Amino acid sequence: MTQSTPDAPPLAPEYFIGAMTGTSIDGLDLCLLDFSQSPPRLMSRHEQPLGEPLTSWLRALAGANPPTDLPPPATDTIDLLGMADRALAEATATGVRRLLYRADVAPEAVRAIGSHGQTIRHRPDWQSAAFTLQIGDPSRIAELTGIGVAADFRRRDFAAGGQGAPLVPPAHAALFPDPRDGRDTFLINLGGIANVSVIRPGEPPLGFDTGPANTLMDAWHMRHQGGPFDRDGRWAAQGQVHDGLLARLLSDPFFHAPAPKSTGPEQFNLDWLNRRGEGLANDLPPEDVQATLLELTAASIGDALTPWLAGSDAKAHAPRVILCGGGARNRRLSERLQAHLQTEVSSSEAWGLPPECVEGAAFAWLARQLLNGAPGNAPGVTGARGARLLGGFYPA
Repeated sequence: MTQSTPDAPPLAPEYFIGAMTGTSIDGLDLCLLDFSQSPPRLMSRHEQPLGEPLTSWLRALAGANPPTDLPPPATDTIDLLGMADRALAEATATGVRRLLYRADVAPEAVRAIGSHGQTIRHRPDWQSAAFTLQIGDPSRIAELTGIGVAADFRRRDFAAGGQGAPLVPPAHAALFPDPRDGRDTFLINLGGIANVSVIRPGEPPLGFDTGPANTLMDAWHMRHQGGPFDRDGRWAAQGQVHDGLLARLLSDPFFHAPAPKSTGPEQFNLDWLNRRGEGLANDLPPEDVQATLLELTAASIGDALTPWLAGSDAKAHAPRVILCGGGARNRRLSERLQAHLQTEVSSSEAWGLPPECVEGAAFAWLARQLLNGAPGNAPGVTGARGARLLGGFYPA
């Protein structure tokens, strides 16, 4: 008689929380992941509204356009920065509590929160004066949640000569399973800024920022339609792409610069649209400008990825293109990306992670790397002198 081998006991959960506000500043995405299995399992997610006045404060600070009427008791921009730093931490702590309540998980069961914070300024090309700055007081988050916080991930890579961005390619390689079918995987994150991760079997991950994803479209939509974003690209679909404006925008040197490279709304904003477009946007129907901005996103990503797609062994294994970030919900943008890339694109939802949760999950992974004493950056992506532990840890 053959005796059956008893099943191995299940591994104890290894919970980490990721918290992310991106360049769109449209809310705080939080996710709870269990890293006791590979790939990690998404246990719960929550979107925490930032509300007013915090959203306006963050957009003013990130846009280098502080309001003329400062909220009391602020007397200058540094006061506003400090108030936003505190308020974002408090919003993060509220979101963490609601996430854990939804998941029915106690705070003491979570190893750490990986908090990206809000990028207020990112100046990778300032040579000896280069810097990056994120806010969202991690000490206050730890105090309010009772959970240790890993934060300030970008500046160590900067100190090592890197651009501090994008940080997510190695996390993407860990979060999305390798089906071992020999296919290349390209992850396109469509946040305010677009970045791509290039994951090839047996090779270190690569990646870079490609330029604007939603930041210009959102700002133009807010100016002319009064809403935060163009749902499904419906307004853009009503307009016609203006080839002359598109050509002027695509002539920006950033699109033709080699990697490593990163950018932000400091560069790509409505002032840039007016300058680079030589004022043409002001003379066109607003919906035509929106259509052109959507095409700018699709075309710049397509131009950046086409050489990589061409290098894939398409005959044997068609490359896999996965969309994440809020722009993955924009149907019109997805259609235009597929047309430019000439290959099928799919949402990260099909891989177990909703598009809005992928970047938060990446910062949960970065928190785990820090606590485990493992590097978090990919020098081939950021240009850093070598692999580094990223971030600082703030115990509960």
